[in-house]
Amino acid sequence: MGKPYSLDLRERICAYVSRGHSARAAGRVFGVSAATAVRFVAEHRTRGTVVAKRQGRPPGRFGKLAPHLDFLLDIVRAEPDITLKELAAALSDTEGVQVHLSSLHRALERAGLSYKKD
Repeated sequence: MGKPYSLDLRERICAYVSRGHSARAAGRVFGVSAATAVRFVAEHRTRGTVVAKRQGRPPGRFGKLAPHLDFLLDIVRAEPDITLKELAAALSDTEGVQVHLSSLHRALERAGLSYKKD
């Protein structure tokens, strides 16, 4: 994901527009696209702030593994020495979900388990 524009730049663009200039002119002056300047001004008018919104997936979510996390944790508790490959195969056979081993590894780490690959 790209890096968001700084809060300082966003505020300067909005201040420039509030002094009577157009958003397009602000874009030219500050070196951003007209669409970006228009978006910053519209956001300032509706939300009252131009602080960048959080990017990416909400924290604490495991993507398509979220509904199957309890199933995975039950298997790991029952068989602590299971490999990621075996765990992925069990998930595929039982739940019909295909995932990459690294996705499985990250989900288990986020759930509080340290897990070694074979």
